[in-house]
Amino acid sequence: MVPGGAVVGGSVGAVVPGVPVVLLVLDELDDVVVEPCGLRFFVVVVVPAPDFDDPPLSHALAVTTSAAHASSVQTRRNPGRATDIPPAWSTATRGSGHSRIDPGYCAAIDADLALALELADAADALTVSRFRANDLQVSRKPDTTHVTEADHAAEELIRSGLQRARPDDAILGEEFGTEGTGHRRWIVDPIDGTANYVRGVPIWATLIALEEDGELRVGVVSAPALHTRWYAARGEGAWSNDRRLAVSGVADLADAQLCYSDIASWTNWRTSAQPMIDLLHHVWRARGVGDFLQHMLVAEGAADAAVEPIVNLWDLAPLLVIVEEAGGRFTNLEGERTADGGSAVSSNGLLHDDVLEALAAAGPASGDDEDAA
Repeated sequence: MVPGGAVVGGSVGAVVPGVPVVLLVLDELDDVVVEPCGLRFFVVVVVPAPDFDDPPLSHALAVTTSAAHASSVQTRRNPGRATDIPPAWSTATRGSGHSRIDPGYCAAIDADLALALELADAADALTVSRFRANDLQVSRKPDTTHVTEADHAAEELIRSGLQRARPDDAILGEEFGTEGTGHRRWIVDPIDGTANYVRGVPIWATLIALEEDGELRVGVVSAPALHTRWYAARGEGAWSNDRRLAVSGVADLADAQLCYSDIASWTNWRTSAQPMIDLLHHVWRARGVGDFLQHMLVAEGAADAAVEPIVNLWDLAPLLVIVEEAGGRFTNLEGERTADGGSAVSSNGLLHDDVLEALAAAGPASGDDEDAA
């Protein structure tokens, strides 16, 4: 056992000081250590000692060390609690197409994209370890949206990795705001779709983007519960696992599949929901998907357009890069090419102006700068 808050090969997150804990390194260390592109991560589950009833907390250690060193960390397993811990990430995501990054692949792609993929691997290990956990700690933000211990821990993990690998870059995260200044800024949403995460719905993802001189250049969307990762860098195309993405060729709204979040958000955050309702009746097929997934379906060519009336920068930054690199178009509802416009429209490009025109009468309501999702 180690005292709460002790440093073991790196920094443990917000373990309660003075509370004895047991560190359980997840099974199959070779699958957990991520070391293809410079940083090393390993994930532990931090649980109170057997005599304490406090709920377990998950944390990841971001360390610049070796696999051998990681395996030498003093750990103990708690047989009485181990069965309550969700499956190790190596088991939960095996066969997903992204549980490990091939070092040769990292050497061949944009270095910042390689770093983002590596950080996503580490975040996936952490978030999967707490998904559907009976003792997941959930609270509400001032805007009433959910936040969990996993949101906080995943963002802390990503920030730690970025600070080590790119110390001169700024970071904007949903949970902890802005840190640093400069012409390069990383934009992070540790769990997009937290409401789904809390309810056990597997549609959630870690979003990581890099903005350089005001232009979004790298985007990663990692959804381990769906066994899928989407990613792109400028000039290198967009990919889902090992498959290159391309938007559809549907050119008529009457033939289009449209994705959206829900009708209530249009009522709450736009001047009228009626234009959206009319559009739903005009297209061939409409499905309420929401969050990152609807825009990734556009990038894949599975959907032809997706719309959101209220959303934040960290929800959209990587999506813009991926959709555009897949050949699509990404704007806000006012037609501005931006991920920071408070709303979002992604499309195959052919339908974009038609969608904007159809929704033009649904103007922004006053004070619609907070994401209701």
